[in-house]
Amino acid sequence: MNTKNLAASFQRPHMKRRLLALAVSLTLMGVCIAVFKTVGFGTDPCSTFTLGVSARTGVTFGTCQLVFNLLLFIPVIRHDLSRIGIGTIGNMVGVGYIADFCMRLIGARLPPEGLSMMERVLMFAVSMAVFLVAASFYMVVDLGVAPYDAIPQLIAAHTNKLSYRGVRMIWDLSMLSIGFLLGSIIGLTTLITGFFLGPAITLVAKRVHGWFE
Repeated sequence: MNTKNLAASFQRPHMKRRLLALAVSLTLMGVCIAVFKTVGFGTDPCSTFTLGVSARTGVTFGTCQLVFNLLLFIPVIRHDLSRIGIGTIGNMVGVGYIADFCMRLIGARLPPEGLSMMERVLMFAVSMAVFLVAASFYMVVDLGVAPYDAIPQLIAAHTNKLSYRGVRMIWDLSMLSIGFLLGSIIGLTTLITGFFLGPAITLVAKRVHGWFE
């Protein structure tokens, strides 16, 4: 394990700015996942899997998310510690429990007749835009990635047969398939996060590159 790389992740330029952007982005990601679950148009691949596990086991989404990432944490630590940082821990521990809290909050305030289609579409559109930007900032601040995101990076780095994009697609599709079999919904949210998150990260990186250098 390269401890020098881990220590260096705590000594990046503009750390206060990076930490603030990280905290805000992780919080917004949790809120958006709760909205995705509420409107019923699917969620991102990782959440699709853990929501399916949560539904089958009765364990909260946040705990399922944490345990799943802890299991994936083992090979990441073993093979490439440089991918681990403050953002890794924040994503593992924070996003799922923030989503749980917001799900309860939203559920307690939903009207008895439920949401109209117009309300669902409006909530979906706003939360999707926020989620793409928040997830992009989470990646751009470069303070470590969640084990879920690190695993396909590791696989791609150790194989010449598939590009990272190909590995990531197989990885996400596998998690989506398992989540679907466990009862999760796959919908518009799933497709948009699958196809547009990469371009969103690229766009945000170009716009805010100088903020963290």
